[in-house]
Amino acid sequence: MFLTAIIVYLAVLLTIGIYKTRSVKTQEDFMVAGRKTPVYKLVGTLLATWIGSGSIIAGAGLAYRVGFSELWLSAGAWVAIVIVYFLAGRVRKISQYTMPDILEQRYNKWARILGTITIVIAYVTIASYQFKGGAFVLNLVAGIPVEQGIIITAVFVVLFTALAGLVSVITMDIINGTLMLLGIVLAVPIVLNDVGGWTSVREALPPDRFAIFGQKDFIWAMGVFFPTFFLLLGESSMYQKFFSAKDAKSARQAVIFWVIGTIIIETSITALAVFASAKFKLQESEKVILHLATHGSEIGLPQIIGIMLIVAAMAIIISTANSFLLTPSTNLVRDIYQRFINPNATHKQIITLQRILILILGFIGYLLLTRFQTVLQMALTAYTMIGAGITPALLAAFLWKRVTTAGGVASIATGMGITLIITLINMFRKEPLLEADYIVLPAAAGSILVLIIVSLLTPPDPPEKRKPFVENKE
Repeated sequence: MFLTAIIVYLAVLLTIGIYKTRSVKTQEDFMVAGRKTPVYKLVGTLLATWIGSGSIIAGAGLAYRVGFSELWLSAGAWVAIVIVYFLAGRVRKISQYTMPDILEQRYNKWARILGTITIVIAYVTIASYQFKGGAFVLNLVAGIPVEQGIIITAVFVVLFTALAGLVSVITMDIINGTLMLLGIVLAVPIVLNDVGGWTSVREALPPDRFAIFGQKDFIWAMGVFFPTFFLLLGESSMYQKFFSAKDAKSARQAVIFWVIGTIIIETSITALAVFASAKFKLQESEKVILHLATHGSEIGLPQIIGIMLIVAAMAIIISTANSFLLTPSTNLVRDIYQRFINPNATHKQIITLQRILILILGFIGYLLLTRFQTVLQMALTAYTMIGAGITPALLAAFLWKRVTTAGGVASIATGMGITLIITLINMFRKEPLLEADYIVLPAAAGSILVLIIVSLLTPPDPPEKRKPFVENKE
């Protein structure tokens, strides 16, 4: 039943992708869905993009181990989305295609190049651990070895993403967003009842599972809060979705429903993991939600809820993988090939090249999976790469008139550089130089410090550079 449900779901998605290829005729169609996306579709795709294996696998696994203090990881995104509300309209009015478009418009071509490198590294990493999440699902429902499941998931994601670009991804995400809400939110009260209620959960688990910092401290909380906070504020895929909105008002309205949906779903995932930890003793904590879906009958969970939960998990994984492959391929085509190599490329050349790059990046993502031990490590490293490398310079472009081109470029290079150096050192040491939970602290601090110091030491940029990014007229 579980496998049949997943096959039906994937078949529906593939049918949508094939159908939508007919509507892709231009670069604008493939990259930003023709800039015609209404509010309800924008909400669905923002929700489906953000909630991925980082939530259903890494976040749930952390919640299984530490309890409700895992919400510090999720809360970083919630706070960031509130800030995004005030930027969404201005981002849409700029009407570009990619995040590096914005970086070059405010700073220079080096900001575009460094931003593109940062996004490609981080986003291929994020897409790759979605492949592992899909493999976990296939392993549990069909006994397919994880190594083969990774290949199957990667092939499907690459094929679907290459078919119709953002047009198919946004259409599919309406289905995915609905499945997430129904499958996960409906499961919470049922699972709580099946494990004996709130009192039984409190009695079965140690008190620290309900403490504000769990067994950790404030420094740890900030170590997991800031990667998601900074990532979301610099999330290139999100800005690409804003560029696809039909107007600035639609972009702002979508953010309101997005934050509500995100809080509900991520809190529900954490609650499910904590409730499950009261009954199931697992060696691999990152599979807790998937185990709950497929073995929930042991505690009385109706099979239909388990099926909805497993399909919702697959929807979360596939939708995020699509977006995080589409975005870096868009960046390479738009920000490197079209900007520096072939400015006069035709729409057909651009779409063909992007489809080839989706295939190449998917393969690179597959290779990356061998370099990290857990999905959580991969998630925090990728989040930090974007959060420290791009977010400070991006926010400064909209919020600080005194930021200069030199300051912005130096900030991107510093944030990306510190993250990359610590990550590479960790890969070749038995004991990490700095745990993934804490890399964001020196990386973000260095990026922000360099941004401020270099900007104050260099002459202000001309007013025409700042004008599109500030509210008031100069």
